[in-house]
Amino acid sequence: MDKGRLEAFSDAVIAIIMTIMVLELKVPDETDWAALQKLIPVFLTYVLSFVYLGIYWNNHHHLIKAAGSISSSVLWANLNLLFWLSLFPFATGWMGENHFETLPTVFYGAVLLLAAFAYYALQTVIVAAQPPDSPMRRALGRDIKGKISPALYVVGIAVSFVSTWVAVSIYAAVAVIWLVPDRRLVPLIDARSAES
Repeated sequence: MDKGRLEAFSDAVIAIIMTIMVLELKVPDETDWAALQKLIPVFLTYVLSFVYLGIYWNNHHHLIKAAGSISSSVLWANLNLLFWLSLFPFATGWMGENHFETLPTVFYGAVLLLAAFAYYALQTVIVAAQPPDSPMRRALGRDIKGKISPALYVVGIAVSFVSTWVAVSIYAAVAVIWLVPDRRLVPLIDARSAES
């Protein structure tokens, strides 16, 4: 399958997810500052989720560009990732609308955790399709951020039962860790571009 089709489909799904999230921001009936203050938790959750989706979109782009080929396993792994990302609007809305109550914050963390596992699975399936001596296998061998992130999500989920604000801070800290795109793939993308 053409990598361009996979990337275009994924881009479209992520764009739709982002659009659904912004449509969940309700316009207040009142016109004073108090009306806007009520929306702060919803807006903060929206910003966090938007950043996460941007991070996934950016790293997904690098991962697909660096891949040599796309198999049917990659297609299914990609759909798995998109499924978990598609839950972001629900998790975002539930946590924001309920002002970071425990269960919605736990659920939000669980969606983050499962999306991270799905991205790791996609990365693993793509690497498995590469030759044993491929530069991609070497580049993705050490994945410190990819190993730390799920551990922090689990901590955030556990901490949600004590302090949801600390849990959300942990979720935000993971996003900050990933703001710089995965640099391990950049040389591979450059090499593939030079071949074209």
